[in-house]
Amino acid sequence: MLPDPLRGPGFGSYRPDEVAWLLTDLSDVELEAPTEEREEAIQSGGAHYAESLPVEYRPTPRYQALFRAALAESAARIAVAVGVVTELVLAERGPAPVLVSLARAGTPIGILMRRWARFAHRADLPHYAVSIVRGRGIDTLALRYLAVHHDPATVVFVDGWTGKGAIARELAAAVHRANAELDTVFGSDLAVLADPGSCVRSFGTRADFLIPSACLNSTVSGLVSRTVLNDALIGPEQFHGAKFYAELAGSDVSGLFLDAISERFAEVAGTVARAWPAVQRGDRAPSWSGWRAVEQLSRTHRIGDVNLVKPGVGETTRVLLRRVPWKVLARADRVAELGHVLLLAEERGVPVEYVDDLAYSCVGLIQPGFTR
Repeated sequence: MLPDPLRGPGFGSYRPDEVAWLLTDLSDVELEAPTEEREEAIQSGGAHYAESLPVEYRPTPRYQALFRAALAESAARIAVAVGVVTELVLAERGPAPVLVSLARAGTPIGILMRRWARFAHRADLPHYAVSIVRGRGIDTLALRYLAVHHDPATVVFVDGWTGKGAIARELAAAVHRANAELDTVFGSDLAVLADPGSCVRSFGTRADFLIPSACLNSTVSGLVSRTVLNDALIGPEQFHGAKFYAELAGSDVSGLFLDAISERFAEVAGTVARAWPAVQRGDRAPSWSGWRAVEQLSRTHRIGDVNLVKPGVGETTRVLLRRVPWKVLARADRVAELGHVLLLAEERGVPVEYVDDLAYSCVGLIQPGFTR
């Protein structure tokens, strides 16, 4: 017997038809720990980052205003990227792929891809969200569920963006192991909105720019926490876990984010029609340039651990929201697009250093060897 998926409004604020969460509901479990306590435990090896949750960031009015301004400014650009990556997936994986987002950053992107397929092709694509954990792999029980209900060859994994490519590598290795265990043929290709690290073949853009869903945590992701894999709470016949923060409904902008972008689809349809064939014909082979850049930064700043170097706008934001940041590196010529990063750094007292030849718009460095 396999567990049933979770759907809104019982779990998450997305409509029930927009995503099925292959997760275990841990909403009643106290999983949050202070940021400094979590950081010390993670770096000392005393706990894995997926065993607990960070305390949810409560955005200030000034930060909320920055999010809304960024969304208004970037909605059309994001709509183009959504259209491009969706058209690539449909052209190369057939007219009826099964979208499987990596929770949680991938979930709003999967919903937008599903909306584009409906807008442009009147296709109603199944969409699921599953958990993947760096160092632990993908949720094999979720893959078993997908194999029972769909042809594994039609599954396309979706994420929001790439940083240095750690999750792309994790996915490839985990799917390989799962296929051997389950006797399935899941592909490990990852489709993302933005691929600044040059880690995947299916992308909407390789530019490192602000995707406003990176600005917030659960309040732009259906009020769902990041995923949890804790053996004390999750048994072998349960999906990985997550929490539904129903109490944050008053601050929820998940629907606002989706609607602001999908409302621009008709406006950008012509641009997408010209852009995606050019992307398809271009050189899409991953160069892994982002990984090399991160290794160099780790040496330059004497960090000694690439996992403490978080490149790109999205990853830098995550560092500032839920880790113990050491400093932020940023390109001076991208400052106009980094307002929320600079505000978060100011709020947390994190120094910002400007580096002209940085491979990304910005990079977040986690405090190495952190102890309280």
